[in-house]
Amino acid sequence: MPGVLQEKVAVITGGTSGIGLSIAHRFVQEGARVFVTGRDAGRLDEAVQELGPAATGVQSDISVLADLDTLYARVRDEAGRIDVLVANAGIVADAALGAHTEENVDLTLAVNIKGTLFTVQKALPLLADGASVLVIGSSNSVRPNEHLEVYSASKAALSNLVHNWARQSRERRFRVNALSPGPTRTPALLRAAGGDADQFAEAVVPLGRLADAAEIAEAALFLASDASSFVTGAELFADGGYTRA
Repeated sequence: MPGVLQEKVAVITGGTSGIGLSIAHRFVQEGARVFVTGRDAGRLDEAVQELGPAATGVQSDISVLADLDTLYARVRDEAGRIDVLVANAGIVADAALGAHTEENVDLTLAVNIKGTLFTVQKALPLLADGASVLVIGSSNSVRPNEHLEVYSASKAALSNLVHNWARQSRERRFRVNALSPGPTRTPALLRAAGGDADQFAEAVVPLGRLADAAEIAEAALFLASDASSFVTGAELFADGGYTRA
Protein backbone atom coordinates (compact mmCIF):
# COMPACT_ATOMS: atom_id res chain seq x y z
CA MET A 1 0.00 0.00 0.00
CA PRO A 2 1.51 3.39 -0.98
CA GLY A 3 2.61 5.65 1.83
CA VAL A 4 0.75 8.87 2.54
CA LEU A 5 3.69 10.89 1.18
CA GLN A 6 4.34 8.67 -1.83
CA GLU A 7 6.24 10.60 -4.53
CA LYS A 8 6.18 13.79 -2.45
CA VAL A 9 9.28 15.96 -2.21
CA ALA A 10 10.13 17.11 1.30
CA VAL A 11 12.80 19.51 2.53
CA ILE A 12 13.76 19.29 6.21
CA THR A 13 16.21 21.79 7.64
CA GLY A 14 18.23 20.64 10.61
CA GLY A 15 17.51 17.05 9.65
CA THR A 16 20.65 15.37 10.94
CA SER A 17 19.69 14.59 14.53
CA GLY A 18 16.89 14.62 17.07
CA ILE A 19 13.42 15.64 15.94
CA GLY A 20 14.50 16.61 12.43
CA LEU A 21 16.10 13.24 11.75
CA SER A 22 13.10 11.40 13.17
CA ILE A 23 10.80 13.37 10.88
CA ALA A 24 13.02 12.53 7.92
CA HIS A 25 12.91 8.82 8.78
CA ARG A 26 9.12 8.91 9.08
CA PHE A 27 8.68 10.73 5.78
CA VAL A 28 10.93 8.26 3.99
CA GLN A 29 8.89 5.40 5.44
CA GLU A 30 5.80 7.01 3.89
CA GLY A 31 7.33 7.24 0.44
CA ALA A 32 8.76 10.77 0.34
CA ARG A 33 11.97 11.87 -1.26
CA VAL A 34 13.70 14.01 1.35
CA PHE A 35 16.34 16.71 1.22
CA VAL A 36 17.90 17.20 4.65
CA THR A 37 20.23 19.96 5.73
CA GLY A 38 22.80 20.32 8.46
CA ARG A 39 25.83 22.43 9.22
CA ASP A 40 28.18 19.57 10.08
CA ALA A 41 29.30 17.65 6.96
CA GLY A 42 30.19 14.48 8.84
CA ARG A 43 26.89 14.27 10.68
CA LEU A 44 25.04 15.07 7.46
CA ASP A 45 26.72 12.14 5.70
CA GLU A 46 25.80 9.83 8.59
CA ALA A 47 22.17 10.94 8.47
CA VAL A 48 21.92 10.35 4.73
CA GLN A 49 23.39 6.87 5.15
CA GLU A 50 20.79 6.15 7.86
CA LEU A 51 17.95 7.41 5.69
CA GLY A 52 18.95 5.53 2.56
CA PRO A 53 18.63 6.25 -1.15
CA ALA A 54 15.51 8.42 -0.81
CA ALA A 55 17.56 11.07 1.02
CA THR A 56 19.82 13.83 -0.26
CA GLY A 57 21.99 15.86 2.08
CA VAL A 58 22.83 19.52 1.51
CA GLN A 59 25.27 21.21 3.88
CA SER A 60 23.60 24.45 4.89
CA ASP A 61 23.41 27.04 7.66
CA ILE A 62 19.96 28.63 7.50
CA SER A 63 21.26 31.90 8.94
CA VAL A 64 23.41 32.29 5.81
CA LEU A 65 21.14 33.30 2.95
CA ALA A 66 23.60 32.16 0.29
CA ASP A 67 23.41 28.66 1.81
CA LEU A 68 19.63 28.72 1.41
CA ASP A 69 20.04 29.75 -2.22
CA THR A 70 22.37 26.79 -2.74
CA LEU A 71 19.89 24.44 -1.05
CA TYR A 72 16.95 25.51 -3.17
CA ALA A 73 18.98 25.50 -6.38
CA ARG A 74 19.82 21.86 -5.64
CA VAL A 75 16.17 21.03 -4.95
CA ARG A 76 15.05 22.82 -8.11
CA ASP A 77 17.59 21.03 -10.27
CA GLU A 78 17.03 17.56 -8.83
CA ALA A 79 13.32 17.53 -7.92
CA GLY A 80 11.69 20.60 -9.43
CA ARG A 81 9.32 21.36 -6.57
CA ILE A 82 8.64 21.12 -2.83
CA ASP A 83 5.50 19.42 -1.53
CA VAL A 84 6.44 19.55 2.17
CA LEU A 85 8.77 22.03 3.83
CA VAL A 86 9.78 21.44 7.44
CA ALA A 87 11.56 24.47 8.91
CA ASN A 88 13.13 22.63 11.81
CA ALA A 89 16.65 24.01 12.17
CA GLY A 90 17.14 25.98 15.36
CA ILE A 91 19.64 26.72 18.06
CA VAL A 92 19.77 27.16 21.81
CA ALA A 93 22.43 29.67 22.89
CA ASP A 94 20.90 31.35 25.88
CA ALA A 95 21.14 32.49 29.48
CA ALA A 96 19.07 34.11 32.21
CA LEU A 97 18.73 37.88 32.50
CA GLY A 98 22.04 39.33 33.63
CA ALA A 99 24.15 36.76 31.82
CA HIS A 100 23.28 37.38 28.15
CA THR A 101 25.99 38.11 25.62
CA GLU A 102 25.48 40.01 22.40
CA GLU A 103 27.02 37.15 20.43
CA ASN A 104 24.57 34.56 21.75
CA VAL A 105 21.52 36.80 21.36
CA ASP A 106 22.49 37.63 17.78
CA LEU A 107 23.09 33.95 16.99
CA THR A 108 19.76 32.80 18.44
CA LEU A 109 17.78 35.43 16.57
CA ALA A 110 19.74 34.95 13.33
CA VAL A 111 19.06 31.22 13.22
CA ASN A 112 15.66 30.86 14.86
CA ILE A 113 13.85 33.89 13.43
CA LYS A 114 15.76 35.23 10.43
CA GLY A 115 16.81 31.79 9.27
CA THR A 116 13.33 30.33 9.53
CA LEU A 117 11.73 33.32 7.82
CA PHE A 118 14.06 33.08 4.83
CA THR A 119 13.81 29.29 4.78
CA VAL A 120 10.13 29.78 4.00
CA GLN A 121 10.40 32.89 1.84
CA LYS A 122 13.11 31.50 -0.43
CA ALA A 123 11.13 28.28 -0.89
CA LEU A 124 8.06 30.08 -2.27
CA PRO A 125 8.93 29.70 -5.99
CA LEU A 126 9.29 25.94 -5.52
CA LEU A 127 6.20 25.25 -3.42
CA ALA A 128 3.70 23.06 -5.25
CA ASP A 129 0.02 23.97 -5.13
CA GLY A 130 -1.34 22.66 -1.84
CA ALA A 131 2.11 22.31 -0.30
CA SER A 132 2.39 21.91 3.46
CA VAL A 133 4.79 24.20 5.32
CA LEU A 134 5.59 23.07 8.83
CA VAL A 135 7.46 25.31 11.26
CA ILE A 136 8.90 23.60 14.33
CA GLY A 137 8.24 25.75 17.38
CA SER A 138 8.45 24.88 21.05
CA SER A 139 6.29 24.68 24.14
CA ASN A 140 8.62 27.43 25.40
CA SER A 141 6.67 29.83 23.19
CA VAL A 142 3.88 29.86 25.79
CA ARG A 143 5.61 28.36 28.85
CA PRO A 144 9.08 29.93 28.77
CA ASN A 145 11.98 28.58 30.76
CA GLU A 146 13.67 31.36 32.73
CA HIS A 147 17.07 30.19 31.50
CA LEU A 148 15.93 30.13 27.88
CA GLU A 149 14.30 33.52 27.59
CA VAL A 150 15.70 34.58 24.20
CA TYR A 151 15.13 31.10 22.75
CA SER A 152 11.57 31.17 24.12
CA ALA A 153 10.97 34.62 22.64
CA SER A 154 12.29 33.45 19.27
CA LYS A 155 9.85 30.52 19.26
CA ALA A 156 6.98 32.84 20.18
CA ALA A 157 7.95 34.97 17.18
CA LEU A 158 7.67 31.91 14.94
CA SER A 159 4.11 31.32 16.15
CA ASN A 160 3.28 34.88 15.15
CA LEU A 161 4.88 34.43 11.73
CA VAL A 162 2.89 31.25 11.10
CA HIS A 163 -0.37 33.01 11.96
CA ASN A 164 0.48 35.80 9.54
CA TRP A 165 1.57 33.45 6.76
CA ALA A 166 -1.65 31.46 7.11
CA ARG A 167 -3.61 34.56 6.12
CA GLN A 168 -1.81 34.36 2.78
CA SER A 169 -2.67 30.70 2.22
CA ARG A 170 -5.19 31.47 -0.51
CA GLU A 171 -2.91 33.43 -2.82
CA ARG A 172 0.19 31.40 -1.98
CA ARG A 173 -1.70 28.10 -2.28
CA PHE A 174 0.04 26.43 0.61
CA ARG A 175 -0.89 25.46 4.14
CA VAL A 176 1.34 26.53 7.02
CA ASN A 177 1.24 25.27 10.60
CA ALA A 178 3.44 25.21 13.66
CA LEU A 179 4.34 22.05 15.54
CA SER A 180 5.52 22.84 19.06
CA PRO A 181 7.05 19.93 20.96
CA GLY A 182 7.35 19.79 24.70
CA PRO A 183 10.33 18.23 26.51
CA THR A 184 11.61 15.58 24.12
CA ARG A 185 14.34 12.96 24.41
CA THR A 186 16.88 14.39 21.97
CA PRO A 187 20.67 14.58 22.11
CA ALA A 188 20.50 18.34 22.66
CA LEU A 189 18.14 18.05 25.64
CA LEU A 190 20.08 15.22 27.23
CA ARG A 191 23.34 17.14 26.87
CA ALA A 192 21.79 20.19 28.52
CA ALA A 193 19.85 18.44 31.30
CA GLY A 194 21.88 15.30 31.81
CA GLY A 195 20.42 12.94 34.36
CA ASP A 196 17.86 15.53 35.44
CA ALA A 197 15.79 15.29 32.25
CA ASP A 198 13.62 12.35 33.26
CA GLN A 199 13.05 13.67 36.78
CA PHE A 200 12.09 17.05 35.33
CA ALA A 201 9.56 15.41 33.00
CA GLU A 202 8.09 13.29 35.77
CA ALA A 203 7.56 16.42 37.85
CA VAL A 204 6.13 18.86 35.30
CA VAL A 205 4.71 16.96 32.30
CA PRO A 206 1.16 15.67 32.94
CA LEU A 207 1.94 12.46 31.04
CA GLY A 208 4.90 12.02 33.37
CA ARG A 209 7.69 11.50 30.85
CA LEU A 210 9.71 12.95 28.02
CA ALA A 211 8.42 12.53 24.49
CA ASP A 212 10.29 10.30 22.09
CA ALA A 213 11.36 12.10 18.93
CA ALA A 214 9.40 9.50 16.95
CA GLU A 215 6.19 10.72 18.60
CA ILE A 216 6.85 14.25 17.40
CA ALA A 217 7.51 12.85 13.94
CA GLU A 218 4.04 11.28 13.92
CA ALA A 219 2.50 14.69 14.60
CA ALA A 220 4.64 16.15 11.81
CA LEU A 221 3.40 13.46 9.43
CA PHE A 222 -0.20 14.42 10.17
CA LEU A 223 0.45 18.08 9.39
CA ALA A 224 2.44 17.20 6.27
CA SER A 225 -0.15 14.83 4.84
CA ASP A 226 -3.56 15.28 3.26
CA ALA A 227 -5.09 14.17 6.57
CA SER A 228 -4.69 17.82 7.64
CA SER A 229 -5.90 19.29 4.33
CA PHE A 230 -8.18 21.84 6.03
CA VAL A 231 -5.69 22.85 8.72
CA THR A 232 -3.70 26.04 8.35
CA GLY A 233 -2.54 28.65 10.84
CA ALA A 234 -2.69 26.11 13.67
CA GLU A 235 -0.16 25.46 16.39
CA LEU A 236 -0.14 21.85 17.50
CA PHE A 237 1.41 21.33 20.93
CA ALA A 238 2.83 17.81 21.12
CA ASP A 239 3.86 18.34 24.71
CA GLY A 240 2.21 15.76 26.95
CA GLY A 241 0.08 18.54 28.43
CA TYR A 242 3.13 20.57 29.54
CA THR A 243 1.82 23.94 28.38
CA ARG A 244 -1.51 23.41 30.15
CA ALA A 245 -0.15 22.13 33.45
